[in-house]
Amino acid sequence: MKHKHLKKPVKQQNIALERVNILFKEAKSMFKEDSKLSDKYVKLARKIAMKYKVKIPPNYKRSFCGHCRSYLMPGKNVRIRAQRGHIVYYCLNCRHIMRFRYKK
Repeated sequence: MKHKHLKKPVKQQNIALERVNILFKEAKSMFKEDSKLSDKYVKLARKIAMKYKVKIPPNYKRSFCGHCRSYLMPGKNVRIRAQRGHIVYYCLNCRHIMRFRYKK
């Protein structure tokens, strides 16, 4: 028999989403000084989002690698290209390719 995972209280979810936003902002500001710390913030934000079952906002979803979970900064560790209705992110850390659709 499968266990049903209950949703967390809305108040806790809101706090978790706030923390996720704060962690991503910190990751962005700390990237120049210490990119490893930025990666750590991203991993922590993901953990919080998963624990409290909140979605990571779409604008932050694209700011970390889906494979190695490292924070991505255009021109530093990610190559961004537009190809046939897609935006292609190429992580220079792990060589992973992520494609995001867009409408013309």
